[in-house]
Amino acid sequence: MPNSNSKLHRSPRGGREAGRRELVTRSLQSAQHCLEDQDFGTAYAHYLLVLNLAPELKTSVKETFQFTLFKWAEELDSLARIPDLFNCYEQALELYPNDEVICNSMGEHLFRMGFRDEAAGYFHKAVKLNPDFADARENFYRVANWLVERWHFIMLNDSKRNLTYLRAIQNAVHSGCTSVLDIGTGTGILSMFAKKAGASSVYACELSKTMYELARDVVAANNMEREINLLHLKSLDLEIPRHMPERVSLVVTETVDAGLFGEGIVESLIHAWEHLLLQPKVGAVDVYVYMRLVLYQAKQHTIISGCTRGSSGWRVETQEVAGVCLSNAVQFFSPTYACAGSEETVEPYTTEKLSRVPGGYIPLTEPCQVMTVDFNDLQELKSLAARKPWKLSLPVIEGGILDAVVVWFVLQLDDEHALSTSPSEETCWEQAVYPVQGRLDYSVKAGDTVVMEVCCQDCYLKIQKVSSLPPECGMDFGDRDDPLSLGNEAELCHALAGLQTTSKQDGSSQVCVLESTEIALLNDVPYHECFKAAMGQVLLSLNPGKDLQSMDVDGHGGEANVPASQSKGSPDEVPDPLYILDVSEGFSILPIIAGKLGPVRAYSSVEKEQHQAALNVIAEANHFPKETLEFWLSHLEDESVVLQRPKSDKLWSIIILDVIETSGLIQQEVMEKAAISRCLLHSGGKIFPQYVLVYGMLVESESLLLESAVQGSEPTLGFNVAPFINQFKVPVRVYLDLSTLPCLPLSEPAELLRLDLMNPLLHSSSREVKVQICKSGRVTAIPFWYHIHLDEEHSLNTSEESSHWKQAAVVLDEPIPVEAGEELLLEVQHHKSNLSITVKR
Repeated sequence: MPNSNSKLHRSPRGGREAGRRELVTRSLQSAQHCLEDQDFGTAYAHYLLVLNLAPELKTSVKETFQFTLFKWAEELDSLARIPDLFNCYEQALELYPNDEVICNSMGEHLFRMGFRDEAAGYFHKAVKLNPDFADARENFYRVANWLVERWHFIMLNDSKRNLTYLRAIQNAVHSGCTSVLDIGTGTGILSMFAKKAGASSVYACELSKTMYELARDVVAANNMEREINLLHLKSLDLEIPRHMPERVSLVVTETVDAGLFGEGIVESLIHAWEHLLLQPKVGAVDVYVYMRLVLYQAKQHTIISGCTRGSSGWRVETQEVAGVCLSNAVQFFSPTYACAGSEETVEPYTTEKLSRVPGGYIPLTEPCQVMTVDFNDLQELKSLAARKPWKLSLPVIEGGILDAVVVWFVLQLDDEHALSTSPSEETCWEQAVYPVQGRLDYSVKAGDTVVMEVCCQDCYLKIQKVSSLPPECGMDFGDRDDPLSLGNEAELCHALAGLQTTSKQDGSSQVCVLESTEIALLNDVPYHECFKAAMGQVLLSLNPGKDLQSMDVDGHGGEANVPASQSKGSPDEVPDPLYILDVSEGFSILPIIAGKLGPVRAYSSVEKEQHQAALNVIAEANHFPKETLEFWLSHLEDESVVLQRPKSDKLWSIIILDVIETSGLIQQEVMEKAAISRCLLHSGGKIFPQYVLVYGMLVESESLLLESAVQGSEPTLGFNVAPFINQFKVPVRVYLDLSTLPCLPLSEPAELLRLDLMNPLLHSSSREVKVQICKSGRVTAIPFWYHIHLDEEHSLNTSEESSHWKQAAVVLDEPIPVEAGEELLLEVQHHKSNLSITVKR
């Protein structure tokens, strides 16, 4: 007994070590059994225990632990146990702090839940840990566009704008405004201007966590971290003395958007005057804002009468598409028009760089000043939102189609310095465009008068109720002191009486709100005609006894969609319906076009109820039997199984996949969807498109460089900003229009890649392409676009002027000087939606 006790006392450590090893072994076995039973939660708990007891096993169990974590996280996500999900990831990152796969997965969960700033941090860390990790790199590129919007690069590259701000701030500081608050500091450049001008104290606030951290790095790199007090706060939450010891004598800010008020500048300045600023005194900087307005028509340059590229995303221009009547019972509006009569806060305008509108623009009126706002007048700021709507009228100087009202402004920084966002200026700014919608007739003549209502509401300048008056209404501007206002309300009402300027809107009319990309698609007639022809060919091949003409239902007695029980012939003569599935993004009328071609059951993946209602109205107007069109997602609890059979014994004859985003990128996971689709096709059935060819060419474009990255310290007046904001640059610019992009082509278009959805043996995810230089210059970018082949006979070119698609471009990190006649080698790779192109000599 004593011997036994002494033995225990001599080796307690050895006994504990044996017990630890045994517990680790049993936990590993239990974890494996749980994985086999798909009990991921318990398996995850066992692995946590193993890794905490035996850190030396981290490398050997890493992959299995990752798999278990991701499966358990999916389960927690489906159960809405979000705190538990993130707790699991935090535990995993304590064990594997430098694991890029776990960082990326954590970012994906955060991004799906709307935490973009936090997601960006994890994606960025994953890319830093492994620059070749394609999933993390693409995730970071996508989130970077949300976090650091592309206009930051354009504005920082605008040296004229920067110099104007610097000089105005210097004037203010030298006149005695030595304590400064920068609201919405962004990269911190205005704060650094103030410090350089000699301000004794500078405060800067920024709400975005990403931009706050970026500004902190920029300020430190310029040796001003002790002189500029950066605050991660919204200006409305700033308090004295909690955040600043006393009121400041100058506020600098550029929290204005293309429509002036859209970033909440009025609210923030009212708060600043009441709580943060000293009262005005002699020498304080005055800020005035002016606005001007113009009506314009984008020039017609398509063969479709009445359709312009400028308005193709604002209103539906046609009443019939590929034989389908769109029906007067449906009114299509863009979100900007739909918000006019509602209380919902929706941005009432889109933005365009007028100098790049496809086909140019025609001013239909002279520019005129709409309003003046004095940012140094607190009472004026307070009364702005409460101001009643007022009416403006402008004489038409040139006849045309009234497409939009365009607004820009002049920012008067002080008596000497001003910034204009006019389309005639060389500026980084776009203009605010208010589409004109809801009229029966959009044409105006010289001498007409355009009347509109203007108001400031929900932090936006709104322009609505646009109408036109002919000269015979007797509106005379010559005798009025203010030619902009119709002072006699009775005269206006009399002039408008009897004039029908808007579409009929009553209870029987179905209103359908479409995004601008969906409206542009509906206006793309060649797109729909091409699909009609290709689908008709497939249906003919599967119904060889019919010809296309007899299959085409014209709405006046065609029998292709008549049920067998109602057919005049024998029931045996009526073929079974063919099944067509359209999984296009957004609003699509392709299922209805298919239904016009023969005995089909068309399934649509349209989700929004108002879109489904509009399609039902269109189907009814085209005399479809009720069972012809079905909304497939309404049958499914899980959208991920959208590619499945409509019935256990039926396969799809046609599956329509969205391959190219409107932005010019390839849709994510499209090849995976194609692989599933091939297994679900009827013999002789087709996927549309069957293959896609990617084309590109080498160009020199200074514009693309300026829009993609800050070009050194020269445009930022010597301040070191570029290396920090350029961490958020993305190699691919989207939503380009090659017809208006300022660039010099240096090569002919070349085929870069083939994406084959029907024949995977012909698909190429990577390729090397030799391109010959035809003109000397500097290669700065490679714009690319697609030839979408529905089959060998029918294809669409996404670079055509009639196309609803935009183009994209890979922008090189460093320009490559080239001489005519030499060759460059392009290494092209496709991963998910990302197209990467490396250029070698």
